[in-house]
Amino acid sequence: MKALYTAAATVQGGRTGTVETSDGALKLELSMPKEMGGQGGSGTNPEQLFAAGYGACFASALEHVAEQAGVKLENAVVKHQVSIGKDPSDGGFQLAVAIDAQIPGVDRGKAQELLHKAHDFCPYSKATRGNIEVKLNLIEG
Repeated sequence: MKALYTAAATVQGGRTGTVETSDGALKLELSMPKEMGGQGGSGTNPEQLFAAGYGACFASALEHVAEQAGVKLENAVVKHQVSIGKDPSDGGFQLAVAIDAQIPGVDRGKAQELLHKAHDFCPYSKATRGNIEVKLNLIEG
């Protein structure tokens, strides 16, 4: 692959440290969620960052496939939920993603088709395919 863009981030202190991108555009504290045995706090966590990144990429993929299909999207909303839990195979952890998409003004069959095409097109979906469970949900709205 010929890279068009490369993002770089530095993390210090793991889940209870900090993360900063090389250009300084993102500089955040990290906190371990109480649900995972941490202190909680005002910092973000890797699952939230992954949900945000995947969500932004997937929403762009949805716009792209809709445009290719000649469908105008108005007020489409994509919500990503990233869960972390125990991996029963090795005792470690694993991720799962639920993608909830609202595609108003498009008939259900076409909206479902666009949702699946976006999942085929999105680089984050390609990277996770076969590695983690990803559920696609078309939400009325």
